[in-house]
Amino acid sequence: MSGPHIVPANQASRDDLDQIMSEGGDANSCRCQWFKLAQSRWQSTGREARDDALAEQAACGRPDAAATSGLVAYVGDEPAGWVAVEPRLAYPRLRTARIPWTGRDEDKDDAGVWAVTCFVVRKGFRGQGLAKELAVAAVAHARARGATAVEGYPRVEGGTASDLFVGSVSVFAAAGMAEVSRPTPGRAVMRVEL
Repeated sequence: MSGPHIVPANQASRDDLDQIMSEGGDANSCRCQWFKLAQSRWQSTGREARDDALAEQAACGRPDAAATSGLVAYVGDEPAGWVAVEPRLAYPRLRTARIPWTGRDEDKDDAGVWAVTCFVVRKGFRGQGLAKELAVAAVAHARARGATAVEGYPRVEGGTASDLFVGSVSVFAAAGMAEVSRPTPGRAVMRVEL
């Protein structure tokens, strides 16, 4: 794979983002809304509404937007991958979940801490290191926007291949993150201070 071109999602079209999300699996139904919605709201929200929410949060096709919720990777002209990255406060479910808080004592409302919550790599582009490149770009994106730290919450053991939407330890390590806690046997908190 020649190096991907990674851009803030507001510089990508909604069609490109939809192409990344539409190949089936969790991304097709979730549209990166799992950490954004309370359980009751998640259950009452359909895929189409979640799709609209993602496009709005990503500010697709609005290069002058003040913020976006992630990055899009292109290989050549093909949209190939996505990573969700924004201030941790943008993810209400993270505030109340056991992950990332078990065993940690810090300010849950620290606006300087950003979170990487989701990776999607299209089938034809998997196994080529694109998730690692997206993680590196996510840290750089957060740093450029004033983040003081960036976290990720990878699956460590067990689970299924679909659990990798949150990334793996090696993906976050490639972006300079180190494990700071293990809230459950199967989940780590990875973090880098900026």
